[in-house]
Amino acid sequence: MPKFIAVDFFCGAGGTTRGLIDAGGYVVAGIDKELRCKRTYVENNSNEYGDREPPLFLARDVFPRTDAYPAGEQTELAAELAQGIEAARRRFPGVPLLFAICAPCQPFTTLSRNAMSDRRLEKRDRDSNLLCAALAFVAEHDPEFVLSENVAGISDPRFGGIWAEFRRDLGKLGFVTGSRTVCVSRFGVPQFRKRSILLASKRDLTAASHLADLLRGELLVPEGDPDAPAVDVQSAIGHLPPLGAGETHATIPNHRTRSLSELNLKRIGVAKPGETNRYMVDTVHGDLSLACHQRIRAKGGGFNDVYGRMRPDSPSPTITTRCHSISNGRFGHYDVKQLRGISLREAAALQSFGDDYVFHPTNMIEPVARMIGNAVPPRLARFFADYLVGSLAR
Repeated sequence: MPKFIAVDFFCGAGGTTRGLIDAGGYVVAGIDKELRCKRTYVENNSNEYGDREPPLFLARDVFPRTDAYPAGEQTELAAELAQGIEAARRRFPGVPLLFAICAPCQPFTTLSRNAMSDRRLEKRDRDSNLLCAALAFVAEHDPEFVLSENVAGISDPRFGGIWAEFRRDLGKLGFVTGSRTVCVSRFGVPQFRKRSILLASKRDLTAASHLADLLRGELLVPEGDPDAPAVDVQSAIGHLPPLGAGETHATIPNHRTRSLSELNLKRIGVAKPGETNRYMVDTVHGDLSLACHQRIRAKGGGFNDVYGRMRPDSPSPTITTRCHSISNGRFGHYDVKQLRGISLREAAALQSFGDDYVFHPTNMIEPVARMIGNAVPPRLARFFADYLVGSLAR
């Protein structure tokens, strides 16, 4: 019997689902509109209980259909989801249900709204309501647990109080909730990545040891995994064979790097692990810094991480959807003999995916990088799923 059955809303390429399965769960379905994620999700996440099949991939829109938004598919999704959950409950009677609701983080980032088109603004505003849309399914199926992960800034009032509203609505549905901003490096993930975590457990089923007060008004959220040692970059990716810029390994899936211009090869060639990009001002090749950076530095500012190399002896910087590009962060490989940014395989490892987790299409960089950068680290999802199941009063 699994420890719990689960549904993964906004599943993407499956980071949360991988963590849920690793925690001993049976995942009924992953829900995501992005069909490009389907092959990666299904081929990497077979359940280990019951039918041992992968979860259903439901490519549905969670919003209800209205005249103003005819693309909504909430009714169709509800019917498909109800069928899958009912089948799982029959197969595993008495096993608790967990909903993972990790909505896309883009609506809660600091990208200037002035830089977006009207269409993109409309999509961002709609996506900011994804958490509330998922509450309809929580109300219908009454899971014992809810797990939500998002960017650290989601609780900022400038994003409309969506995090606090989501938490209040869960409270109205009988949950005790807790929220905390954590760094994933404290959970065995080899990466500095701050995230907001919201946990919810049915109030009348929650053990006192997991509550912050006697009034049962606050669920404790751990700030780290005491059993997970810190993992540095070299420990996470040092086993992978060397590559050059623009090369693809013949047998290791996704061990593929982006090509570099002659100028960027010079830049990364003189970069040292962990240093800022101020090295570019004075090199054997002359001043290699960008004109725009020179102007910003003259005003006392700067983008100090771009064109830099990672430190081998500490966790990596945050892995983003542009993690393959040295011009978008400190994404240069720590080995000074390798003149390149990290590979997609290395980025996945820094997100705590196993080397056998293959992202498709394997012959492309941009879509795979987006999947990896947007993913919830599997180790993080595994820890909090375990923690929630352990919160049940025995």
